[in-house]
Amino acid sequence: MLGKRYEAQAAAVDALADVSFTVEAGEVFGFLGRNGAGKSTTVRILTTLLAPTSGTARVGGHDVMEEPSAVRQMIGAALQEAALDELMTGREHLVLAGRLVGLTKPAAGERADELLTAFGLSGAADRVAATYSGGMRRRLDVSMAMVRRPPVLFLDEPTTGLDPQGRRALWQHIADLRSEGTAVFLTTQYLAEADELADRVAIIHDGRIAAIGTPQELKDRVDVTTVRLEVGAASRATAAAVTGDRSGVPAMLARLAAAGVEIERLAIMPPTLEDVFVKLTGSEIEVSAGLGEGGSLSAVRRGLGRS
Repeated sequence: MLGKRYEAQAAAVDALADVSFTVEAGEVFGFLGRNGAGKSTTVRILTTLLAPTSGTARVGGHDVMEEPSAVRQMIGAALQEAALDELMTGREHLVLAGRLVGLTKPAAGERADELLTAFGLSGAADRVAATYSGGMRRRLDVSMAMVRRPPVLFLDEPTTGLDPQGRRALWQHIADLRSEGTAVFLTTQYLAEADELADRVAIIHDGRIAAIGTPQELKDRVDVTTVRLEVGAASRATAAAVTGDRSGVPAMLARLAAAGVEIERLAIMPPTLEDVFVKLTGSEIEVSAGLGEGGSLSAVRRGLGRS
């Protein structure tokens, strides 16, 4: 049971309270929560950057407090803030990272070339980091964490700032690492990302674990149906009023028909991780789709039950 308390003048704040979980080799473990929920605090403790107030944590069999050097030898980590030298090139960053983990100079150069290509940075390999965009800096930082092919990899919101292509490329790298036996600890606010990548997911809320399970196990706990529909522009206001009630799906559709709303497209979808998150924490982690602009209505109706 891991705990972290910050003493403040007004009152003590428990950033983590009784947090407990295990991550297996070859597993992507998704750690979901809003900003301030305790995700980064957990990562900083597990990567030996922050001491817990109570409890113990072991990474690869090593206690993070008693054997921090051994832990650091086993892990790669990309934290939220990219640790880059503005005057070094992308290639120099990766070669240096390789040398620091024990690669020979030729091996470090070869690994740097592999990662620069894989992360779409070959064209900027010999430019200094000061010239990199935010997304490029993020890709370089994440690639540095992967230089040694660590048995345990910590990625703290790694796709923030990446475009869809960069995000998909990183997803593929994470899948490859999993197949090689790497344990990946992934914090994210993107629920679709966790659903796509994670073998198991933990939801942390106010410093406590609210639930742990596979994405499907968590979704099976939620009795909710999502209805997405599109109607003509003339019917938007009427449809919005009808879909604002809490009736079941058949009743809602009957009310729309009775009100003269012509539905152009309709989809009924099973529960998502967002539904799970809302049920456990009382609010959404991201803004859901709502009334669209233009001539159609795109509505998401949650909590309708399975009628």
